[in-house]
Amino acid sequence: MEHFGFWSLLPPLLAIVLAIKTRQVFLSLFFGIWIGWVVLNNGHLFHGTLASIDALVNVFKEPGNTRTIMFSALVGALITYIQRSGGVDGFIQYVNRFLQKVEKRRKGNSRRTVQLMAWATGVVIFVESSINVLTVGSIYRPIFDRLKIPREKLAYIADSISAPTCILIPLNAWGAYIMGLLLAQGLSNPFKIMLYAYPLNFYPFLAMTAVLVVILTQKDIGPMKKAERRAREEGKVIADNAVPMMSNEIVSMAKKEGVVPRARNMLIPIATMVFMMPVGLFYSGWAQLSDPGSMSLGKLFFEAIGQGSGSKAVLWAVLSALLVAAVMYRTQKIFKLQELIDLLFKGVGGLIPLALLMMLAFAIGKLCRELGTGIYVAEIAQQWLSPHFVPVIIFLVSCFIAFSTGTSWGTFAIMLAIAIPMAQSMQVHIPLVVGAVLGGGVFGDHCSPISDTTIISSMASASDHIDHVKTQLPYALMAGTVAALFYLVAGFVY
Repeated sequence: MEHFGFWSLLPPLLAIVLAIKTRQVFLSLFFGIWIGWVVLNNGHLFHGTLASIDALVNVFKEPGNTRTIMFSALVGALITYIQRSGGVDGFIQYVNRFLQKVEKRRKGNSRRTVQLMAWATGVVIFVESSINVLTVGSIYRPIFDRLKIPREKLAYIADSISAPTCILIPLNAWGAYIMGLLLAQGLSNPFKIMLYAYPLNFYPFLAMTAVLVVILTQKDIGPMKKAERRAREEGKVIADNAVPMMSNEIVSMAKKEGVVPRARNMLIPIATMVFMMPVGLFYSGWAQLSDPGSMSLGKLFFEAIGQGSGSKAVLWAVLSALLVAAVMYRTQKIFKLQELIDLLFKGVGGLIPLALLMMLAFAIGKLCRELGTGIYVAEIAQQWLSPHFVPVIIFLVSCFIAFSTGTSWGTFAIMLAIAIPMAQSMQVHIPLVVGAVLGGGVFGDHCSPISDTTIISSMASASDHIDHVKTQLPYALMAGTVAALFYLVAGFVY
């Protein structure tokens, strides 16, 4: 494959620099796309501009891209349904009742038990990272305050399980988005590659494990140790000079007036979506099997799922969940038909920015293939870099970009377009570099002070934002350092 030399590197480099400088990821990605198409049109600005517009339109020529973007927008509708129907409030009440029973039975161990419950609740709510953080913060903040656990600890627990959980359980918009990016790089079976990459996505595992270790051992380090001492000895859940970010400013939809909160209004639609994803993968992959009659039942199931279309499965799953939710809420007389339709459009509208980010991400990924960006980087790297060191370098660069920009998804879009062709040229294990990009992106999403989940974690726990960043950073850096060592070793093993 040919490349455009240094010019092939210019679009992603400019997108990275602009994103770090301006914090405007959408504008930065578009500018990178525009520069790339100007290069492809021999420097002609007018033709390059028209080609850039066509490139964005052509994203929707790929059925997989369109399905993925539709899924992400419809997830917004499902979240709106769940919130407005009282499903989230019902789940909060259910967990609160359970915690009260636990506290009565195990009075002397309440601090540890409540923190473990917060961790487990975050793992269960993997449908969307912001909802994950909001739910954990709103449920547990009063209980943490009563037990004199610092709010910095609640923010740390909520933040450390939001993005890591969402990326490790890919039955959500994260999984659909990553599969779309892999498909844009010409990989024929993105679901299988993503599946193989997850055990090699070390950072999320380490970040979540670190939280468990801290909770079980009750041992803290750095600023968190001081915060724990302050809460225990002085009864102050926040510092004297702290400026808490209050959760009532978060954009979330309150339940409809007069509706009785029920946890099942949240759990059943989410369970439907989770169940329908493997069903959709199996159904869409069945037709791809060459000789299903000769396979055992177990092999047939896994082969069909491996051959299935991820974009079809996630779209069918969210549509099924929406249908089940609509029937449930209509049967309970919570919403009329017009209200269901209005909420559908409101929810879709709320995730339009996410859909736009996906469109730009798919466009810059295809552009980098046209320019041969990954091939050019591989040619340069081969002159001075051993293939064994590629995974750890990919991870560290992804960490830097994500931390600087505050966005894991923007990092995925840029780095996968470079890392995959680079791995193919240098004969590096592709799932390993995919895991390195994903892990680096999550690191930034976890601990960057400008990341949305970091900010929402501070809001949901009513913690001082800077205090939250300072107290969780030592744990994140420890997990990131261990992950980097794992990638260094894995580069020699694979």
